Amino acid sequence: MPTSGDDLGPLTALLEDPATSAVLTDFDGTLAPIVADPAVAAPLPGAPAVLGALARRFAVVAVVSGRPVTFLVDRLAGAGPAVRLYGAYGLEWIEDGEVRRAPEAEPWRAAVGEVAAAARAAFAGEAVGIEDKGTSVTVHWRGAPAAGERARAFARTWAERTGLELQPGRMAAELRPPLSIDKGAVVERLARRCGAVCFAGDDVGDLAAFAALDRLAVTGTRVVRVAVADEESPPELIAAADMVVRGPVEALALLATLAAHAGAGPASPAPDR
Repeated sequence: MPTSGDDLGPLTALLEDPATSAVLTDFDGTLAPIVADPAVAAPLPGAPAVLGALARRFAVVAVVSGRPVTFLVDRLAGAGPAVRLYGAYGLEWIEDGEVRRAPEAEPWRAAVGEVAAAARAAFAGEAVGIEDKGTSVTVHWRGAPAAGERARAFARTWAERTGLELQPGRMAAELRPPLSIDKGAVVERLARRCGAVCFAGDDVGDLAAFAALDRLAVTGTRVVRVAVADEESPPELIAAADMVVRGPVEALALLATLAAHAGAGPASPAPDR
């Protein structure tokens, strides 16, 4: 059901005991508006401060994104070290101030580089973005909508050729290692000892996080799936959501309201992970 930042709805479950609750969110399309050039994407003003406020009140606060984790570090520096950052769908994360990478992804880096080079050659001279993330590569055609079908076909071909997994996105296609590490795996790990958890996301890649919440709910965890929607939103994401907000502005307002209702005191130490 649609809501706004003034109505916490099911999120009130997290307020019963913030010290054992987790607030998890995507980045692009959730904390940051979708833009034609992904390289210039930035969080809404105030987003790092809201994340920092949440981290002072809740046991676990994290951003789980398909972006490289170094990108998240740069864009969310003002959030503070208590906000956990996971990039590349969980293949990268920050631990003790350093970038860590899943060793399982290393054998796939050569294939990712091969696809990135082929994409640059295939779309040379066009406004098609090629985002080489090291552990994955994304082809963006928001700046060249007419190239969309060719970009999809390119992604399908190279997924078959290399064994990389095709992850569709908003006017984008990503090729990444076919591993059992995704946003859902990260969500389960972060929230496994929490009494309540929410995840906010906007795209197909966030369905894995919603599915992880379903699994946690079976064990008794109270869960809230928040879809951050616009005209491009996948219908299956909205159908799976407990709450729907309209775009990053309403999503940030919702998180700010959640932080304010949780009070000013610091959270207790986070549960072991």
